[in-house]
Amino acid sequence: PLLTLQGHSGALTSATFSPNGERVLTASDDGTARLWDASSGKPLLTLQAHSFGLTSATFSPNGERVLTVSWEDTARLWDASSGKPLLTLQGHSNWVTSATFSPNSERVLTASDDGTARLWDASSGKPLLTLQGHSSGLNSATFSPNGERVLTASDDGTARLWDASSGKPLLTLQAHSKWVTSATFSPNG
Repeated sequence: PLLTLQGHSGALTSATFSPNGERVLTASDDGTARLWDASSGKPLLTLQAHSFGLTSATFSPNGERVLTVSWEDTARLWDASSGKPLLTLQGHSNWVTSATFSPNSERVLTASDDGTARLWDASSGKPLLTLQGHSSGLNSATFSPNGERVLTASDDGTARLWDASSGKPLLTLQAHSKWVTSATFSPNG
């Protein structure tokens, strides 16, 4: 190993590089996210993120913000330079299972065990759309590479494709007899 990042007090749940490769972002079930220098392994910032353990943390595509998710019904946005909390995305009625930024960093997409996905304005935290149609909780939601579509995966055994501007359902992929735990786009969309 080149570096060991220590500081991982609970189990590490995710780790990712910043878009420019200069920092590493980790999430832990101790409720914190941490930013590290990717060259030295030196800790830079600790985000006292949530009262419950984090399930994931990710950078915005422009590297300016961090998005955290824990075992609660919110997602949180942070300034990636200062570690300052910026927004709490509230509106789901059950825990948020995944969260991601749009390719242009302007929107956030959350998926929840409440059976919905939601689109939010990443600057204001204002809810923009609620994607409803699944009959069970969602496990993941992701944007297409161009940001025009959303793909969701659900415990109802389906994956669904949505228009990211209108929230209109476009396709339902029904082939599984049990949960769909994740779905993703091909690199060219």
